[in-house]
Amino acid sequence: MFMDSAQNTTSIEFQIQKLEEKVKAAKLPSDLGEKINGMLALLKAGLSSQGASFVYYESVARYINWVVLLPFEKFTQDKLDLNLAKQTLDKNHYGLQSVKDKILEYLAALMLNLKNPEHSMTHAPSLCLIGLVGTGKTTLAYSIAESLGRKFERIPFGGMGDARALRGQSRAFSDAEPGLIVKKIVHAASKNAVILLDELDRVTDAARADIMGVLVELLDPGQNKGFLDHYIDYPVDLSNVLFIATANNTTNISTAVLDRLEIVQMPSYSDEEKLVIAKTYLFPKIRAENGLAQNQLTIEDSLWPVIIRPLGFDSGIRSLERSIEGICRKTARLIIENKAPNGVGVTSQNLRQFLPA
Repeated sequence: MFMDSAQNTTSIEFQIQKLEEKVKAAKLPSDLGEKINGMLALLKAGLSSQGASFVYYESVARYINWVVLLPFEKFTQDKLDLNLAKQTLDKNHYGLQSVKDKILEYLAALMLNLKNPEHSMTHAPSLCLIGLVGTGKTTLAYSIAESLGRKFERIPFGGMGDARALRGQSRAFSDAEPGLIVKKIVHAASKNAVILLDELDRVTDAARADIMGVLVELLDPGQNKGFLDHYIDYPVDLSNVLFIATANNTTNISTAVLDRLEIVQMPSYSDEEKLVIAKTYLFPKIRAENGLAQNQLTIEDSLWPVIIRPLGFDSGIRSLERSIEGICRKTARLIIENKAPNGVGVTSQNLRQFLPA
């Protein structure tokens, strides 16, 4: 039922005033500002025909509240220190030296571009990390963002079945909203965020062609200066965004998209590397995440080769993480149930009790 009292009309007038203040504070591009001010003028003019005006108000208010959050002029300050980048990669990832070298070379070229006032961005292809599950693709992307001091956002492509998920839907539809690209830019509140395009090879077959078409526009430096989201209906400059992609393989990625990507192949971890990763990185982290103090759970050194391969060979560390998580959770339960109040020491005699069945 439409609101039609004088009191409600006054309330709408007040809300319109608030929207006008938001628009002024947002410092929008002049042509976009003019467009929105025209929409607000129509709202004011339509207050006399209250029913239609209230419906239009909701649509316009929702649109303006998205637009004013777009970071047209907001940047995070880049950290242009390659030594810091190397330290960050080494801190977060053991081994993977060939991958780290390629990333550092890529960042070095990016930093040179950013330091040169005549070249505020790089036109190099976006990195695409290719490898099996658990080889560290997503965390490497996060480390790149951390090393640059940029905001990090992730878009999962696994199972994506409609290009509108990326590009948004026209405001002609009542349930319309922006696509994931705009949403992530708004969430980052930064024009130069790092956006991870995760698992590009796992979109649905039916939507692959359309989604690949949107990706070409995102990744092409000649096109992403004016990315058009159907809901925002105004060119959004994505040229300062650093896109990083991941995939298990390149089979389902179109040639046009691959042409705009620099492929970095992720190697499998050796057992020796997993041993160091498990003891130095994963175990202390997962133990703390499960509320356990260092003295509440210990594992004999000689047992790690068995923990690393409970179910046979695994190229990544996902199953290793699950094994350690299982050990920690079973320990937590024993402590809470007062069956091991002083903690647990995992030995060859009780290891099977803690490993996955």
